[in-house]
Amino acid sequence: MSDQSPAAAEVRLDVWLDVACLFKTRSEAQKACNGGKVDVNGHPGKPHRVIHIGDELRITRPHSPRQVVIVRAILDRHVPKAQAHDLYEDRTPPPTPEEIEQRELARAFRQSFGSRPLRAPDKRERRAIRKLKEM
Repeated sequence: MSDQSPAAAEVRLDVWLDVACLFKTRSEAQKACNGGKVDVNGHPGKPHRVIHIGDELRITRPHSPRQVVIVRAILDRHVPKAQAHDLYEDRTPPPTPEEIEQRELARAFRQSFGSRPLRAPDKRERRAIRKLKEM
């Protein structure tokens, strides 16, 4: 992108991650950086670190492989999401068939046990729950 302003020459890592739509908010990006979930060129990425064009970022997310992106442009102001994807090149390797199957199983498991029932259990269901707990 050629519409970089001189002020955008130095941008904090957490701001850029938010502008590039890699995290929903800047505070989420800060938490990820402070939690060791973002590496810049092989080193831990702190939120205040200044990034440059060509830097390699590795982002660790739950339930998915590490995302690898290369910084292609630097902006400090939000742009439409379609333009935000032009700020980086995604080099994350495609998932293997085994990884895809494992993710689908994990998603099905979370959906089956993560949802709450729409109503309270009746007498028969309460007895069954009690019986399961006693085992």
